[in-house]
Amino acid sequence: MGGPRERSEPGGWVGRRAGGRSRRSTYALSVSMMELAELTRDFAAGMVAADALCPQASSHRREGVSYQPGIGPFAEDAAVRLTLDQMVARHPRTYESARKVAYPAGSKTCDLGLGDPLEWAIEVKLARVRRDNGTYEDTAVKKILSPYPDDRSAVTDCIKLSESKFECRKAVLIYGFEDPLRPLEWLISAFELIAAQHVRLGERAETRFEELVHPIFSRGAVFTWEVIST
Repeated sequence: MGGPRERSEPGGWVGRRAGGRSRRSTYALSVSMMELAELTRDFAAGMVAADALCPQASSHRREGVSYQPGIGPFAEDAAVRLTLDQMVARHPRTYESARKVAYPAGSKTCDLGLGDPLEWAIEVKLARVRRDNGTYEDTAVKKILSPYPDDRSAVTDCIKLSESKFECRKAVLIYGFEDPLRPLEWLISAFELIAAQHVRLGERAETRFEELVHPIFSRGAVFTWEVIST
C-alpha cells in the first residue's frame, strides 16, 4: 500500500497507510527559530511514527490486561514520551532539550519545555472521547473545557500559563482523536470560546493525522495556540 501523505499548513495532514512508514522531514530548526506551526506538524508526525511501531498500553486498573495496539489508548504522559522519542530521533537539534519544567514559583510542573535556556513552556492535553472498548469517556469534555482549577483542564492550563512568571513564550497543545458522533472540532471550538474569556490566545495551528493502527483511534489532530501575556 501507499506511504504517508502530508499537506502543508493551514490544515496540514500527516498520515500513513497500513504497512507504510512515516516520511522523515529534511529540515532541522533550532528552538529559537521554531514557531508553533512547526511544532504542531512535528508532534503529529512523531505520533504517527510512534503509532507505526504498534505500541501496546496496559490497563492501570486491571492487572495483566493490555489494550489494542496503537498510541491511542496510552495515557497522556506516556503518549507524549513516545511521541517525543520520535521527534528527537528525527530532529535532534530542535527537540533534544524537550523536558518537563518547573513553574518559576510553587510546586507545579509544566508538561513540556523546549530550549536551554528555556524558550517555550507548553502544557499538553489529550482530547479522547472514547475508550479502547468503544464506550464514551465521561471526563473527556471536562478535561478540556472546565474553568475550575481542581479539574486541571486545558482552559485552566491556559490561565496557569498566563499568570506564570515564565519569561519564555508559552503555549497549550491539545491532541485528540476523531469520533463520528462527537467531532473533535466541536470540542476545540468550544475550548477557544471559553479560553478566550480568561486569556489571550494566538492563532490556532493545526495538523491532522490518519490511518493509525487502532480501530477506534485511527484519525485525529494536533492543535496549538500561543498563550500571549498581556
